[in-house]
Amino acid sequence: MADAEMMFTDPANYVNRELSWLEFDFRILEEARDRSIPLFERLKFLSITASNLDEFFMVRVASLKDQVHAKYKKPDIAGLRPEEQLALIAKKTHQLVELQYSTYNRSLLPVLRQQGLQIICEHEELSEGDGQFVDSYFHDNVYPVLTPMAVDSSRPFPLIRNKSLNIAALVQKKDGSEDLEFAMVQVPSGLPRIVELPEGPDGERRVILLEEIIERNMKELFLNYNIVSAHPFRIMRNADFTLDEEEAEDLLAEIQKQLKKRQWGEVIRLEVEEKVDKRLLKILKKELAVDSDAIYEISGPLDLTFLMKMYGMDGFDELKTPPYTPQPVPEFMNGDDIFTNIRKGDILLHHPYQTFDPVVNFVRQAARDPEVLAIKQTLYRVSGHSPIVAALAEAADNGKQVSVLVELKARFDEENNINWAKKLEKAGCHVIYGLVGLKTHCKITLVVRREEDGIRRYVHLGTGNYNDSTAKLYTDCGLFTCHPQIGEDATAVFNMLSGYSEPPAWNKLAVAPLWLRSKCVKMIRRETAHARAGKPAHIMAKMNSLCDKEVIACLYEASCAGVKIELVVRGICCLKAGVPGLSENISVHSIVGNFLEHARILYVENDGSPEVYMGSADWMPRNLDKRVEIMFPVEDPALMERVIHILRVQLDDNVKAHVLQPDGTYEKIDKRGKVLVAAQEQFCQEAIAMAREASAGPDVHNTRVFVPAEPPERLGE
Repeated sequence: MADAEMMFTDPANYVNRELSWLEFDFRILEEARDRSIPLFERLKFLSITASNLDEFFMVRVASLKDQVHAKYKKPDIAGLRPEEQLALIAKKTHQLVELQYSTYNRSLLPVLRQQGLQIICEHEELSEGDGQFVDSYFHDNVYPVLTPMAVDSSRPFPLIRNKSLNIAALVQKKDGSEDLEFAMVQVPSGLPRIVELPEGPDGERRVILLEEIIERNMKELFLNYNIVSAHPFRIMRNADFTLDEEEAEDLLAEIQKQLKKRQWGEVIRLEVEEKVDKRLLKILKKELAVDSDAIYEISGPLDLTFLMKMYGMDGFDELKTPPYTPQPVPEFMNGDDIFTNIRKGDILLHHPYQTFDPVVNFVRQAARDPEVLAIKQTLYRVSGHSPIVAALAEAADNGKQVSVLVELKARFDEENNINWAKKLEKAGCHVIYGLVGLKTHCKITLVVRREEDGIRRYVHLGTGNYNDSTAKLYTDCGLFTCHPQIGEDATAVFNMLSGYSEPPAWNKLAVAPLWLRSKCVKMIRRETAHARAGKPAHIMAKMNSLCDKEVIACLYEASCAGVKIELVVRGICCLKAGVPGLSENISVHSIVGNFLEHARILYVENDGSPEVYMGSADWMPRNLDKRVEIMFPVEDPALMERVIHILRVQLDDNVKAHVLQPDGTYEKIDKRGKVLVAAQEQFCQEAIAMAREASAGPDVHNTRVFVPAEPPERLGE
């Protein structure tokens, strides 16, 4: 047994989380290279790989750099020290960037032109007429915004903002001096990066990027100089910051101060044109203090996130996947108010296949209902014009007790959340900033209502954020309930967040950081014991990331005991699947589709008495140990069947799923001779069918038997 335990915890049996994350970006890039996908969708996937890589550098690479500077030597889950991880990451990211631009130049640009859209890659390619148009555009729209900067003894090298696109130049005075001087200008982010040229003679639409227009007109910015060479460049800075919350007297003010520092952190990546003047590169490398490994010489335009703007161009609908409209939730398709419908039975929501409107209406109706006494909610990431925040403010204005936990430490949403927190406080809401040292990541809303038979608590629990915008793009699940024990637990959660009073026990919810880890481990070990006793043992789980060593070791042990383990893991997976003698009973699927997979679901067989849970936490140390998270049960038999169906359809996906191989690579399933199953498309069709049946039939609460819809015909072609 001791030998087995050593095998389960041996670093050789784990994958480094950063390298696993890069594998996920490669899977997204594979979608950009897939010719069966509509062309503009491929542009979108390529853009996503670029934005993902930016965040990866600003946070994950930055964190490893900090560890190296601090001489931190502790190895990770896979036995790699920080400097070893950085070396492997540099090699892998250079491969990724090379494949990104190969995809852009060789796969996408030619096909775009075939479809009547040309991206002018070099301003030198412009015809005389187009050149006149571009120059006129520059003088009328761009020139007034620019600030050219020279570097000499009286003007030091400028501070360059994180993620900003700039053009660096070597210039020479026109008075005959042979000395070269450095100069630069920032490409203004407030202007459109894509500029459409007049239609070509054959009706072709053509665009040019803003930096090419500026580079063409650099001589206008430095009138007394000759431009020797000019090239775009872009930097990525360390955007990860740590807070000493114990010492911070005002958390809100401290985060605002840290946000300003984010723009000036250590440079961890420098992107330049592949054909950059080597003298110019030498200056940038010295002034920005970057290593050679951190320099990326790019064969194409820097910052491919502009492709998301191209996706939004008018006139190319036939090159995009038709937009999907989230469907009504059958349980609410009647004349009853939302509270009456929840009293009839628990209600499961499946976004974005079903609309997020009931969640917004839940808060909105609670704000206006005279019988509602209190509303309590956690907010992690909310939209720019959040109707939920507006409803909370209205509730406070209507005299209700409104308590809102706004998580100020939600990375890259800090500023947005600070603004919302201030607005809610002005509206009279009681705003909480969370527990010291922990992020509050759980998704829960509690409405306390006075009714004829006394006080009743209505609860919404979710796997995703209270964000009406991302609810159209992220796949998530939610549950409405007025179960008394869940209501009690919900009250205990908010009392814990606002008053630090931990309940001695929970009725239904499992809450991190104190109880959730042990609950998950206990259930895995129970399945292991069942398998050893010859009883049915099966685990299905869906999450965004899996990198907790204790959980993975338990899964390895369960696999060796004979437990069938089927996982759907979107991104990071530090577990090795299908390895003989270790994990041959474990399979891992990763789905990359039009929607971002985001729900967290757990199914355990439990010797013929299945249990189903959903929640906000991934199986990661940060979720289990450093965040307030909630896992909640789905107990209604019909709803359990629906959730199990969600897992099974995703595991059957053979169109968008990649399967983890024993060697750590991911491969798509061979579809030859098989009925095609694309989970996301099937769920869209099922939601449409359920809404159609509900609109034609009786109250669905009275017929709570779930019958999955037939998969759409075109998936089986």
